[in-house]
Amino acid sequence: MRSRLSGRSRILVALTVVAVALAACQGAASPTPSPTATGGAFDWKKFSGAEITALLNQHPWTDGMTPLLEEFTRETGIKVNPQTFSEDLYFDKMEQTLRSTTEGADVYFLPMDSTGFTQFSAGLIEPLTPYLDDPSKTSPDYGFADFPSGFLTGGTYPPGDAAAQAYGIPISFEAYILFYNKDLVDQYLGGKVPATFDELIAGAAKITKEAGGQGIPGAVMRGIRSDTIMDTLSGVVWNAWGEAEAPAPYGLWFDGGWDKPRLTNEKVCQGLANYAKLLATGPANKYAIDWPDANTLFSQGKAAFFIDASLFGPSYEDASQSQVAGKVGYAVLPPVQAGGKSFTGHWLWGLGIPKNSKSKDAAWYFVQWMTNKANTAKIGTSTGGAPRVSSYSDPVYTSGLNPDYVTAVNAAMQTSRSTVVFKEGWKDGALAIVDTELAIAQGTDQAAACATGNDALAAAVK
Repeated sequence: MRSRLSGRSRILVALTVVAVALAACQGAASPTPSPTATGGAFDWKKFSGAEITALLNQHPWTDGMTPLLEEFTRETGIKVNPQTFSEDLYFDKMEQTLRSTTEGADVYFLPMDSTGFTQFSAGLIEPLTPYLDDPSKTSPDYGFADFPSGFLTGGTYPPGDAAAQAYGIPISFEAYILFYNKDLVDQYLGGKVPATFDELIAGAAKITKEAGGQGIPGAVMRGIRSDTIMDTLSGVVWNAWGEAEAPAPYGLWFDGGWDKPRLTNEKVCQGLANYAKLLATGPANKYAIDWPDANTLFSQGKAAFFIDASLFGPSYEDASQSQVAGKVGYAVLPPVQAGGKSFTGHWLWGLGIPKNSKSKDAAWYFVQWMTNKANTAKIGTSTGGAPRVSSYSDPVYTSGLNPDYVTAVNAAMQTSRSTVVFKEGWKDGALAIVDTELAIAQGTDQAAACATGNDALAAAVK
């Protein structure tokens, strides 16, 4: 159940302004595809009678999409057989399905990151640009330009190539924001939300010291040694990095070449230290905590601060699954300097079509129907991460979410950058970075840790 709060008109006016700014801040919106192919007029019933299999992750997007399946079948005549797996099983099933010669899916949850890039490099994904460019296959009101170009980066390959094509359509994004427990901030910090990252670390440490005996740490973060923490960690490091350019494919961690790692860069090292020092204020088992554990602790009221994916926000307002409903504050990451600007990162799930699909045209109809403007807004009420600009002036989307949450997410989106690293076999490189952060959290001098980590990253990607 989503909260329906007053002040809707005021918020919608503000969001209209924010949506316009978003398109600019994410980079110029992607150009509307020019018609280059012919095949008759577009017709939603063109593939009536087709049957497709959708391989899906157990995710809020899947929850929001499922009630729309009957309507999709009525409008298109295409039957969808969903196959849904919990996330710990999904990745193995996805890889198995994409590489199968006997069985497959027609559409799947595409991770718009190095996983998707690796699948592209192996020739496992169908390019979608030809479908977008064909007016006989894409509805004239689809509005591809409504997706910010920054959100398309993770599914556009080869990265940085003038001839790059879209291989994934965004369905849900997460930016990395600060969640805070208002009651605990009132009790231990006099109601003052930290204004800088140093203040956040100090405030969390204070709460841990004063409330630790009650089992309430100042902060809870992803603390395990795993590449799965990299997106959240990247968001915090982007915050320290600031406005300077860091173009793909090398991005944040490399200075224009895979042989030039830059963990020793002052801003990169400071960002790693910021994450590490906040992690260090966590509970006794902090180095065994991944996002499900951290999310659960925060939703139970057992932590004051939590930095992680924005898509967790809607669940905190659901009293049936949260003990902090109505008590959560939402904010962008505190800037590194007082009065400075906040920055963050983003990551997206998308829909893709496997190369081995036997019904690619019908699969594309499913992809475009579920990601059109109206359905992105509807499904977005379940994810809290609608990836179209238009959703932020659509009352279907905005009225179902906490207005403070929507404001924080929109503000974060405007300075967010992709956390994707376009490097095959990136896991070892990611672990070198995670090890650097963990070393700082456990007391190693940050300059020394970053120097060691820089050497390890160089060796990992050589």
